[in-house]
This record gives sequence, C-alpha cells and structure tokens, in this order.
Amino acid sequence: MNPVSNIWNHPKTSAAGLLIAVATIAGVLSQQGVTLGTAGAGTVVSLVCAIATALLGLLARDPAGQPSSAGSTAKLSAWALIALLLPLPFVSGCSGVTVAQDIVNWTPALQSAVAAVDSTAALLAPQDAPIFTAATIGFDAASNLLTAQAKAYLANPTASALSVMQTQIVAFQQQVNAALLQAAKIVDPASQQHAMAAIQAVATIASAILALVQSISSKAQVAQMAAQSTIKLAAVRPYLDGSQAARIVAGHYSEPIELARAQLARAEYTQAQAGF
Repeated sequence: MNPVSNIWNHPKTSAAGLLIAVATIAGVLSQQGVTLGTAGAGTVVSLVCAIATALLGLLARDPAGQPSSAGSTAKLSAWALIALLLPLPFVSGCSGVTVAQDIVNWTPALQSAVAAVDSTAALLAPQDAPIFTAATIGFDAASNLLTAQAKAYLANPTASALSVMQTQIVAFQQQVNAALLQAAKIVDPASQQHAMAAIQAVATIASAILALVQSISSKAQVAQMAAQSTIKLAAVRPYLDGSQAARIVAGHYSEPIELARAQLARAEYTQAQAGF
C-alpha cells in the first residue's frame, strides 16, 4: 500500500501512530536524563511528552454527534490497549515535576472524597454508623498531611521530601484498606452500599497517588514501601467497584472511560507486582 495514500485515507490512525512514537521517545529520553533544555518549571522533553499524551487522549474521543457502534467500541478498546503501552497519567510520569503537579492536582478531589466520608455516617443504620466512624476516623488527618506533603514536594522535589511522601501515602493507603475490610462487615445492605461507595472514592484517589509516587521512586524505595504495606491489594480487591473507580479517574483526567479502565488495570498490576 502506498504510505502517502494510507496517511491521507486514515489521518486519525496515522496521527495516533505519530503521537505514540513521540510520547514513547520522549519517555525514553526522560528516563535517560535527556532534557533538551527547560520549559517553565519542567523540561522540553517532559512538555513534549505531556502534549503528545494529551493529544492522544483527545483523539480517543468519538466524534461529537455520531452514534455509538460496534466499530467505535472496537476503536475505544484499541485505545485502551494503547494506554497499556504509554506513559499515562498516574501510571508513569514523564518527569518528577510533572508527577508532583499531578499529585497536587489530585488533592482537591481527595479532600472532597474525605468530606463525603465524614457525612456518610448519617446515612447509615444506627447500629452501623459507629462501625463506619471508627473505621474512617483517621482519614481527615491523614489526607490533610498527605496534601501538605504533596505541595511541599512540588515546591521542592528533593529526595527527603519524596521519602516523607512515600511513607505517608503507604500509611494512608493502609488506613483506607483497613476501613474497606471493616465496612465489608456491615450487615445491612443499604448501609454497606453507602459505606463502601464512600470509602472506595478515597481508595481510588489514594491508589492513584500511590501509583504516581511509585513511578518516581527507585526499585529499592518501592520495595521498602511495599514492605510497609501489610494489608495487600488482594485482600481488598473483592470489595472494590471497578466502574466507580473508572468514573473517578475518567472525570479527573477528562478522558474516555475505557482509557481510565486501562490505566487502573495497569496501575493495579504494577502495584501487585511490586508487593502492595
């Protein structure tokens, strides 16, 4: 097939291929310490990587006004596969500064999710509210501390600041995992549904931040973090709602739900492989 006519007849696919190549090369250059100069607070390489990834996300959207079809579903599935091959948000950052900003960008959603947890007890049956409150009592302090540490790391991304954040995100994730296991013991179906949904929102964001921190940590640091994780992902996985998590991630990054599902799957696999 004539490559020129192929590009002309399939512009979207060709553009996607070009963006994949750009993002992949930029990711490799960033890992090798190649910057090509600075761009604001980051580097030229990280900027190119971020732009390519953002444009790829826009291409993943179906054209407005066109009805859904088996073909469009297949295309979105293909984008989900691409998501597994690219350095995407909260799975692997293009640079430390980019990741630090992404962590800070998650903090308003985290604070909102924790605030929702605080108001959920009123929706539960009287006998279930104390169980839920006891399970989630430390969320406010832990999330506020993590938020402050994320902002401090963005302002001064040093090894010591990263170490503090590594310890705190694992501690917070463990609190959330323990709360999920406690909420699973609630017998009343309506109470359990409210409790699990509220905690899962926090769990999704905590997992996203953990994945971001993991992406800028060395293998030794990740191993140390995993060693501090006593309640493993496998223990809470049966209680997690993948659809709810995908909606949270898709809404945060303004991306297709299928792309968010792929990101979550990759993050979960990476964390499980690391021992979390």
